[in-house]
Amino acid sequence: MQLSIEISKYPLTAEYIEPIVGFIAELNREPGLIVVTNTMSTQIFGEYDTVMAALQRCIKWSFERYGKVVFVVKFIHGDLRP
Repeated sequence: MQLSIEISKYPLTAEYIEPIVGFIAELNREPGLIVVTNTMSTQIFGEYDTVMAALQRCIKWSFERYGKVVFVVKFIHGDLRP
């Protein structure tokens, strides 16, 4: 089953760029994902289990590395790439 997600990260710090860029870099290291970024959010496309495992790893990595951050995620069934 294919999954599309839209995720936004809001670091609770004045130095917010590095945590966002770091998170996107971690996502791009994950095999089997298509990662598309823009100024408002990041879209991730792939097989459901692959996407969910990558999210779990990358969000945990982000919490451990950068501390308090907020993630807002939309999950959409199917591949909604333009």
